[in-house]
Amino acid sequence: MNAIAVFFLVAVAIGGIAWVFIYPMLSGEKQAERRKETLTKTGTVAPARSARNPQKSRREQVEGTLKELEARQKKSVPLHLKIQQAGLNWSNKQYYLISVALGLGALLLFMLIDAGIWAALAMAFAAGFGMPAWLLKFLKKRRENKFLEAFPDAVDTIVRGVKAGLPLLDSMRIISIEAPEPVRSEFRAIMETQAIGIPIGDACSKLFERVPLPEANFFGIVIAIQSRAGGNLSEALGNLSRVLRDRKKMKAKIQAMSMEAKASASIIACLPIAVMFLVYITSPQYIELLWTHPTGRMLLAGSAVWMFMGVMVMRKMINFDF
Repeated sequence: MNAIAVFFLVAVAIGGIAWVFIYPMLSGEKQAERRKETLTKTGTVAPARSARNPQKSRREQVEGTLKELEARQKKSVPLHLKIQQAGLNWSNKQYYLISVALGLGALLLFMLIDAGIWAALAMAFAAGFGMPAWLLKFLKKRRENKFLEAFPDAVDTIVRGVKAGLPLLDSMRIISIEAPEPVRSEFRAIMETQAIGIPIGDACSKLFERVPLPEANFFGIVIAIQSRAGGNLSEALGNLSRVLRDRKKMKAKIQAMSMEAKASASIIACLPIAVMFLVYITSPQYIELLWTHPTGRMLLAGSAVWMFMGVMVMRKMINFDF
């Protein structure tokens, strides 16, 4: 029984470690995200070099910006920025202390249940390295979803304020006070950055660093271009608001169209467990061999590992992005 438990726990730990560290590299998610950010993110738009040929100067600005972005994307995101994107106030030291505490806790727990030293070490490694990384990714995704829910309304507030004659900073100040989180805290950070002397275009461009979403990048681009080239800000932000709401509708449509696949994946994932439970109720002697016989226990552990891998593959297949 101990050998089977050790095999099962080691298999689960290896699978979790591979899912957290190896799977993003094999699936190409990091390369896709890096390419998407390179194509969408733009830095500060430089002033026009020649007033007689504005189209050529704008093209040169875009080319220079893309080259600069390619150089930036080669660098990995530092840990403190990942923590900030997750909406946490931890320092790097606190993050490492929490990782060590989780690893030691998992080690002690599996030593107390006598699961074996190797299984305990594997689970301690998975808990110490995999769990904090997964937590940051989960909190970052949840914070981004909340930001997307309230961001179009915030842009509409700026549009109405500008049309009513309010300055741009006063309209942003209203959002930093009345908007829901995390939009409120992000616009408050923009106001604080602008208050220390940084131009408003550069302050809005830094929003993409804290919230790495195309919508936040679009907003920074519009403000940066308007602050240097001028133009009708209310019209530009109004167009941006329509784009944001269209993207929101598209995302909801994709989720609605993928619900059938998600329901099918959930049924397939739950079916083996339900069948095993029903067979145990009707014929317990028939299925008890799975946990009473050594071969049955090994088959049960292997089936659990393969089922977990199948669930992860189905999850990847039904998660659509645009």
